[in-house]
Amino acid sequence: MTTDWNALDDQDFRREVRAFLHQNYPEALRFPKSWLRLTEASHWFQALYRNGWRAPAWPVKYGGMGLGPAKLMVLFEEFEHYGVGHSTDMGVTMVGPLLINHGSEEQRAWYLPKILSGEHIWCQGYSEPNSGSDLASLRTEAVLDGDDFVVNGQKTWTTLAQDATHIFMLVRTEKTGKKQEGISFLLADMTTPGVERRPILNLAGHEEFCECFFRDVRVPKANLVGQLNRGWTMAKALLSFERIFLGSPRQGQYAMARLEELAVQCGLTADPGFMDAYARLKMDNLDHVALYARFAEQVRRGETLGADVSILKVIGSETYQKISQLMVEAAGSAGGLRDDVELAGGSFDWLSNYYSARPATIYGGSCEIQRNVLAAQVLGLPA
Repeated sequence: MTTDWNALDDQDFRREVRAFLHQNYPEALRFPKSWLRLTEASHWFQALYRNGWRAPAWPVKYGGMGLGPAKLMVLFEEFEHYGVGHSTDMGVTMVGPLLINHGSEEQRAWYLPKILSGEHIWCQGYSEPNSGSDLASLRTEAVLDGDDFVVNGQKTWTTLAQDATHIFMLVRTEKTGKKQEGISFLLADMTTPGVERRPILNLAGHEEFCECFFRDVRVPKANLVGQLNRGWTMAKALLSFERIFLGSPRQGQYAMARLEELAVQCGLTADPGFMDAYARLKMDNLDHVALYARFAEQVRRGETLGADVSILKVIGSETYQKISQLMVEAAGSAGGLRDDVELAGGSFDWLSNYYSARPATIYGGSCEIQRNVLAAQVLGLPA
């Protein structure tokens, strides 16, 4: 019998989520230092699948939990609070909702069950060299040839593409007219001849991203989602709900807690210079938490988020960088050491926060782009 989660009181549902996490989420994977690889997350995926929790936002008829906005916010808040790691779940969070809203019956019947079971793991093919923040300038081309599209081009910063079985991507199918109007949305099997993946090693020594090359890759025409040359509209819709989660204060709160721990262990609470910097960051972090709560309440009420939600990304990522910088400075001569370091009777790993904070102002739309959005669409300033 399917549980009507939305009929529960928010606090009762919150208790259900906490109990589920305590029973099913591996303790060793709480607050991981990097994205979880497929080999690490597979048991967690299967626990979600067995219990019907794999796709919280999907309608029940497609195998999801059918959570409304309010319950969805509760679930994500509890996941973040418990330290559930980010993993390769773009099939659940992005491809599934896209196919439910824009896919054909045949696409839904083929792909959705395999996303739920974990048979298909998806990655996102959006960014390209010189086409990151200006995504509409992408150049990966798909030319129709009989019943196939022939794809040539390159995608980059593709998160955990080495673990993916499939990729959803934006491709250029028309070169004339406005650049946004010649983009289509395509699904492809990563084992197709002509697809090459090259992991990118980051500063922390992790291979979280890849370059993906497509050389005469044949993708069936049936893998086109929606109408030809109308992919840009779908891509924007796909990312709209993601904006608030990119602006979550979780990273800053976690880093702040580690900074406080470090300060107490090292006796820095008696240092006026440190405490002045700490107090400023604490207040910035609390401002971010309060602002996030305002937007989260909009989501709970089922309201559409406006362009002003971009402020969350700016404040959150920049504050996170400042906190991680102060952590390294507070560690003194040990600030350049990687992994867990014993210091003043405690064990600390400040560099993982420092490294992960560097790209935070870039991915998901750089802070420069977010400021342009705020200037044009909120403040009404001229371009």
